Amino acid sequence: MRIAFYGSSLLSSYWNGAATYYRGMLHDLARRGYRITFYEPDAFGRQQHRDIEPPRWAEVQVWPPTQDGLRAVTAEAAQADVVVKASGVGVFDDALLRGVMAAARPDAIRIFWDVDAPATLAELRAAPDHPLRRALPSLDLVLTYGGGPPVVEAYESLGARRCVPVYNALDPETHHPVPPDPRFAADLSFLGNRLPDREARVEEFFLRAAAALPERRFLIGGNGWETKAMPANVRHLGHVYTRDHNAFNVTPIAILNIARDSMAAIGFSPATRVFEAAGAGACLITDVWEGLDLFLAEGKEVLVARDGREVAELLRDLAPDRARSIGAAARARILAEHTYARRGAQVDALLRAEAVRRREGASA
Repeated sequence: MRIAFYGSSLLSSYWNGAATYYRGMLHDLARRGYRITFYEPDAFGRQQHRDIEPPRWAEVQVWPPTQDGLRAVTAEAAQADVVVKASGVGVFDDALLRGVMAAARPDAIRIFWDVDAPATLAELRAAPDHPLRRALPSLDLVLTYGGGPPVVEAYESLGARRCVPVYNALDPETHHPVPPDPRFAADLSFLGNRLPDREARVEEFFLRAAAALPERRFLIGGNGWETKAMPANVRHLGHVYTRDHNAFNVTPIAILNIARDSMAAIGFSPATRVFEAAGAGACLITDVWEGLDLFLAEGKEVLVARDGREVAELLRDLAPDRARSIGAAARARILAEHTYARRGAQVDALLRAEAVRRREGASA
């Protein structure tokens, strides 16, 4: 089957946390025989900050964010067996949804793939006439990269025929142990862009811990932090390209995961960074969110903190050999249960079942 996938960017992780999720999922589907075309707008400086060039396993079409560009890419949906509109493309989102679903063939499988379900659902609840809300009953599937039962229930109550979480995972070909790199030397590191619903939690879990441990070294990577006041023992890197993620993860004693407000509230939403850090064998300290035990065991495979004070206490008592042991256990768990090969098998089964359902419906 041919998949037309309309998303933010496959080529760049610049202000685009979904990039490695797209790559892991679509690379595995390509291995299963799907022909994939990814349509991404030339927007937000992403093409000037590419992590990768177009891969051999997907055709990538970069389109100008203009009305003419929009018309051209929506028309191409008619060539696909599966049409996917992802959330958060960033330009023409509503028009893109309407256009690609209208252009899709009658026999095509129509999917909305939500990579930030808490934020999307908040929009839908606030706007009864939202274009996505109107479109939900006509879509075959809503897929989300997290959210668990609360998100499934919310989407189906809003009219979705079926909602299925397809969680973030690990691609061991891209995220794996590497030698430490002095550029990323630290006791505790955090990687994430500065976003309104993340900043207060970064202040609590990361900056408060840094202030409590002035003798320790802290490192923060991601866009937007250059104007943020920070303790003197915090170093800011700016954007960290995916080619450096493994070294960023393995070099410090520990890596900090901080969920955004909305994802922490809903739970069942492990960020891509959780799997990437574990895949590199990093010792992960995470904030609390419901559903964590589905992915990693507290105390054995991950350390859990409820506030910045607990982060500081965990780091103060964390010996390097224990950190390595926790990182190794996390890597083994993720490799066994949470790879993109498993997620790809899940999506492949969903698409095949949906294709059968549509054929049977057409012949009835």
